[in-house]
Amino acid sequence: MGIWQVMIEAFRAMGMNRLRAGLTMLGIIIGVGAVVLMLAIGESVRGDINQRITAMGSNLFIVFPGSSTANGVRAGRGAAQTLTQADAQALAGIENVEYSAPIIQQPFQVAAGNNNWNAMVYGVTPEYFSIKAWDTEAGSLFGDIEMRSLSRVAVLGRTTAQNLFGDMNPVGQTVRIRNKPFEVIGVLADKGSDLGGGDQDDAVFVPLATARQQVIRTWFPGSVNLIMVQAARADRMKDVEQDIVQTLRIRHRIREDQEDDFTVRDLSAIAEAAQGIATMLTLLLGAIGSISLVVGGIGIMNIMLVSVTERTREIGIRMAIGAKRRDVLLQFLTEAVVICVCGGAIGIALAYAGGLAVSRFSPLAVEISSFAIAIAFSFSAMVGVFFGFYPARRAAGLKPVEALRYE
Repeated sequence: MGIWQVMIEAFRAMGMNRLRAGLTMLGIIIGVGAVVLMLAIGESVRGDINQRITAMGSNLFIVFPGSSTANGVRAGRGAAQTLTQADAQALAGIENVEYSAPIIQQPFQVAAGNNNWNAMVYGVTPEYFSIKAWDTEAGSLFGDIEMRSLSRVAVLGRTTAQNLFGDMNPVGQTVRIRNKPFEVIGVLADKGSDLGGGDQDDAVFVPLATARQQVIRTWFPGSVNLIMVQAARADRMKDVEQDIVQTLRIRHRIREDQEDDFTVRDLSAIAEAAQGIATMLTLLLGAIGSISLVVGGIGIMNIMLVSVTERTREIGIRMAIGAKRRDVLLQFLTEAVVICVCGGAIGIALAYAGGLAVSRFSPLAVEISSFAIAIAFSFSAMVGVFFGFYPARRAAGLKPVEALRYE
């Protein structure tokens, strides 16, 4: 019996009892749909984390002011301003450090004409934009000349620009921060959310020296809220971290028996941890979907065993007129595989529809990958072979005479 003839017989057998065939497929449909959709969601989560990590900058350290102790009571990180702009300059001189950028920040109500918007105002140096790999979509960034001349210029994040100026080009317009006019010289390209979910585009950036003297009050002259340090090479991150700690301890005159008055955070380590969590999430979601496939396979085995029992006389007749055992085995095995493959195709279609729904009603952009489809489709066929083999073997093992006598 040719393979095409076997396929035709398999579809004919399914057509004779459409309701039962549909119910048998249901487990495979749910299983394949779950596997494809869960893997797609997991990959989308990983992609979203990758995008946010890239937006934050590569090979990056964040140095925060350390804790303070008063009357025996120890406050948390950032309770004391222990970092200065001079510290940032010292860190820039460390071997394998590409950039060092001091930052001061404070939220303000920013006004433009009749519109106003509460945004975080950052005082930064030009190195900040290099670390973040942040370009403008309109206008330009400020540089050393604006830093030295205490220029009242500002670069807006996309969210702030949209809320203050709408669709109008903000470049050349004026915004007011603490009732002081600043000329908008640039609008930054979209950066998106950070790992904490904060909107990086909801910000105003002004030269550090201007911010310190005219806008943002700091605890003491030269203090900064944090320092961003970018290593030149990823394989030197540990060395750079040790050099940062050693340099700051020397500058802050910290004795060996004293704790650091600063905190260094390696964002690469945080990114790796986030990637690990995303990978585990993908595996977990795939495993949940696979369980559905196994349950569907058990259902197929049960139905195929019932089908063998119902078609015992048919099997006897086929074998009596010359069908061999391998022909009967192939026929029932093909029926099981056809049910799984058809159910898998429907499941993939449902997963695609589910992906569109998730993309529409959630921030995740879910894309059904060809890899996930291939894995789920192959697995569904394997389920058909695995769970269909025993019923097919049982059918092939029937003796013709006994099968013909079966009532």
